[in-house]
This record gives sequence, structure tokens and C-alpha cells, in this order.
Amino acid sequence: MKGTKQSRRFAKQLFKSCQVNGRLDADRTQKAVQLLIEQKPRGFFGILQHLHRLVKLDESSRTARVESAVALGQAQQQDIQDNLNRLKGGDVTMEFAENPRLIGGMRVKIGDDVFDGSVKTRLTGLSESF
Repeated sequence: MKGTKQSRRFAKQLFKSCQVNGRLDADRTQKAVQLLIEQKPRGFFGILQHLHRLVKLDESSRTARVESAVALGQAQQQDIQDNLNRLKGGDVTMEFAENPRLIGGMRVKIGDDVFDGSVKTRLTGLSESF
């Protein structure tokens, strides 16, 4: 492999081949990495770096952090998880945390997406508009 452009392209193809029904398969990924390390094609280290970045991005897009001003009940947590699973089309790993600085409401972060319905953000927006 010559150049980072080809490394990225090959890593992307490899990443796609490691997916089953749109989901990353851990066994396929592990076998692909082992095969790359054994064969050591030209530029394999760059390919591994790009593949690692793609796997991390995929993992972060399936992990949600939910912050709320007060502790959420089990029913509320389940409702949020069901809605996020429907939004993302599958299993989302959930992490719930309390953040009293939000004053009220909640903030949900999935990968790079942030859904902020907190009172703190609304008050900040109001103060900026004055």
C-alpha cells in the first residue's frame, strides 16, 4: 500500500467486510487484524491505524451517556433506552449519570451527537439573547 489515501480506502473496505447486517462483528475484525499482521502488506501500520479509528467511531456511535439533574427511575431509564435503540436501530450501551449543574432536564450524548434539553442550556441561551 502506498500513501495514506490508499491505506484509508483499504481500511474502509476491511471495516465494511468485518460487518454483518450493518453491525461490526468482533470475530471477523480480530481475524482481519491477525491476517494483516501476519501478511504485513505495504503500509499495514497505516491501515491498522485507520481501521482502529473506524472501530472506535463505530463503538462511540453505539454508546450513549445520559446526564440528568436528578436520578432517573428504572422505568424512565428503560424508556430512554428503548427510544435510543429505536433511533440508532439496535443495541445502544447506556451510561446514566447525575449532574446537578444541569438544574433540570437532561443531556444525551451519542458519539458526536448531543441532545441537550437541560435548563442550564436554555438559561444560557436566554442570557446570550439579551
